[in-house]
Amino acid sequence: MTENFPKLTFIASDTPEAQKALTELNKHYDDVGLDKADMIIALGGDGTILEVLHQTHKTGLPVYGMNCGSVGFLLNPYRPESLLERLNEAHHVDIFPLHMSATDKNGETHEALAFNEVSLLRETRQAAKLKISVDNIERIPELVCDGILLSTPAGSTAYNLSAHGPIIPLSANLLALTPISAFRPRRWRGALLPYHSRVKIEALNDEKRPVSATADSTEIRDIQSVEIRQLESSPCRLLFDPDHNLEERILKEQFMT
Repeated sequence: MTENFPKLTFIASDTPEAQKALTELNKHYDDVGLDKADMIIALGGDGTILEVLHQTHKTGLPVYGMNCGSVGFLLNPYRPESLLERLNEAHHVDIFPLHMSATDKNGETHEALAFNEVSLLRETRQAAKLKISVDNIERIPELVCDGILLSTPAGSTAYNLSAHGPIIPLSANLLALTPISAFRPRRWRGALLPYHSRVKIEALNDEKRPVSATADSTEIRDIQSVEIRQLESSPCRLLFDPDHNLEERILKEQFMT
């Protein structure tokens, strides 16, 4: 091995496929541990790589994912051969997370990061009633809906797309604010916001119509308000094979029929 090759550490999900891949890779490549590594190899699905980003983003280490799950949109195909050469040729994409600050009904504040989206959802059979403000300007005084989400470009092909939100190219510097089953205003389909926007969402009549807020996998129940902004100074770097470029795959998603 030449000194040009990166030092690796492996993080795998607990699925049989990922554990089998981990065993195979450990036979051929050294795992130096997170504190000595130049790069993280994530084995699993999209959920796994999101967990890895949450766990390791403060290290500043780039993450190269290999798909051992079902969808694997944020990962490369699993191929154990020539891994070090592939890493040296990989392209990088910087992902900027959203910061969520949620205040619950007891007045406690909870903070979390989201690399895909922050979503608010009704907790009961009754629709949520939400007030939407952007950069301290009230935009919708009352949105009656099942919920709403704010998505990053990287997350725009996930929950946001399922809620009929727009797909955002990574270089667009935009965020997608997408309602979930909006009842009133019935024809509001959401908004595209500049990446530096600060979004505040307040739960109206929250005692009768409780609302939860979720940043990726971190859920806060019975919230009164949520403030969301993009962290421009804390990017995470994902690595992709040249023939598996994330920007190109997001672009292709817009032409799927």
